[in-house]
Amino acid sequence: MIDFEKIPRIEISHGPTPIEFAPRLSEALNCEIYFKRDDCTGLASGGNKTRKLEYLLADAKATGADTLITIGGLQSNHARQTAAAAAKFGLHCELVLEPVSGVPKSNYDNNGNLFLDQLLGATIHRLQPDDNSADYADKLMVQCEKEGRKPYLIAVGGSNVIGSYGYVRCGLELTKQLLEQELQLDQIVLATGSAGTQAGLLAGFIAAGCKIPVLGIAVSRSTEQQRVLVEGLLKQILSSLEMNPDLAGEKVMTNGNYVGEGYGIATPEMIDAVKTCARLEGLLLDPVYTGKAMAGVMDLCKTGVISSASRLLFLHTGGSPGLYGYQEIF
Repeated sequence: MIDFEKIPRIEISHGPTPIEFAPRLSEALNCEIYFKRDDCTGLASGGNKTRKLEYLLADAKATGADTLITIGGLQSNHARQTAAAAAKFGLHCELVLEPVSGVPKSNYDNNGNLFLDQLLGATIHRLQPDDNSADYADKLMVQCEKEGRKPYLIAVGGSNVIGSYGYVRCGLELTKQLLEQELQLDQIVLATGSAGTQAGLLAGFIAAGCKIPVLGIAVSRSTEQQRVLVEGLLKQILSSLEMNPDLAGEKVMTNGNYVGEGYGIATPEMIDAVKTCARLEGLLLDPVYTGKAMAGVMDLCKTGVISSASRLLFLHTGGSPGLYGYQEIF
């Protein structure tokens, strides 16, 4: 493996993020549950994208970029954190935001992350349902160049190899914390969407020799579609670190049973999970990612798939500003 600390990085996040025991939730689910608080990374309400942006910003600055461009849904946590990073480092920010069908209407189009994007000074490009976001972003890159700017395109969710280094670092950080706290886990569960968080974390664990299983609860794809996406990115990350991509082995575990009707579309189980964590632990999940992942955890505990003797860590990837876009469903 290459010297990971030599990979260019701009320090943004608050870290290491804490590990917290959730006693009342553990009692309710009859399972010992801990949270890794990556909702506490800082940067405009924090979240997992902050870790990825540390590496993406370093790469952008190395190219001389003065403008960040990225794609997401109207309530994208990634877009909000990208806008905040751009503001922090004096860069222009262009957000290409796609409509999402089946979501609440009262607040979705003007509150939550979208309101924060505007507050942070980003230029917002609202697409129509038939628009192709990738094509639009490519044309925007050309337009910025014609204007004399130097744009840098960030992948959806920051989930390319460079962005995923943020979760390689998290995997190394978490391994160290568990050793220092003498905390032995049976499993780690997280929400998985664009794949960079799960793939990066697994790469960090492989590098550290940590064998704790990691289950990704999918928020937008079937079990198999998500597994293929995560495994493909994991192999790319390992290759970039000069590690054998075959080390990915059978480590990628996903579960697509809790997506519901689609990305960003509320489910009764998600609503219950968000309310339960808020009222038992004072902990705010989000309606798109962590809420659905926790709904999965709660169901797996209730059905005995996760045994009562298990000690589980939930990676809280943030996203609570999105709650304000979904206010009417709560």
